Amino acid sequence: MYTHLQRDQTRPPVTLATLARMKADGEKIASLTCYDASFAVLMDTAEVDVVLVGDSLGMVIQGHDTTVPVTMDQMVYHCAAVARGLDRPFLIADLPFMSYASQTLALEHSVRLMQEGGAEMVKLESGGKQTEIVEFLASHDIAVCAHLGLKPQSVHKTGGFRVQGRERETAARLLEEARRLESAGADIVLLECIPAALGKTITAELHVPVIGIGAGPDTDGQILVTYDILDITTGRKPRFVRNFMEGAHNNLEALQNYVRAVKRREYPAPEHCF
Repeated sequence: MYTHLQRDQTRPPVTLATLARMKADGEKIASLTCYDASFAVLMDTAEVDVVLVGDSLGMVIQGHDTTVPVTMDQMVYHCAAVARGLDRPFLIADLPFMSYASQTLALEHSVRLMQEGGAEMVKLESGGKQTEIVEFLASHDIAVCAHLGLKPQSVHKTGGFRVQGRERETAARLLEEARRLESAGADIVLLECIPAALGKTITAELHVPVIGIGAGPDTDGQILVTYDILDITTGRKPRFVRNFMEGAHNNLEALQNYVRAVKRREYPAPEHCF
């Protein structure tokens, strides 16, 4: 049985071609993180375009201070659970810390996320020699999302969770890295915690879709940690987070409100930007 022919044709699946068309048409891409099948079903119903199984699960699910302890087996497990709950959204999964330290490791672990986890794309924290990894994976027909700006796996090296690209030299380097990653074969670029003006510049420079988290309103799409927008996360939240449970009667309505706010360009507002 060709299961792809059994899909609801009124809700065709989001693909890379869909996302490229959305960028060309100026339609905003609404994305969220997800870690289990139950939330995946809600996101599918809410018409979320892109779902990311992020290694942020190390912090919001497992209670770690960083994403570094997350293992490959854990990523595959959570990705497979999320995949079972999705029909329409495009599914991306993070390659966890040190799982792409070489081309061989990157390929082996990307294949696991796709074959065992059901991912349609892998995401890796980029810059420097990671460009070669992106090129290698792309040469094997693996869709890649490159992650620039604040890179949570590198917080011990960079000194914590800080906005990146405020200085002119750093901004210029991030722009050049984004160009190189696109040339290497990255199909999506994700920007985290950078000034809004830099997010706008990089988005205008690239032909591939650019999705932002704390990167201003002018990226092609937005992504947030679901536990943040549903007000599940306790303690201090990042500046770019908005609580979408305010005014919502349930989780589904909150997710729908998020998608609507992104599509209508109501989120992020100036108070969410750097």
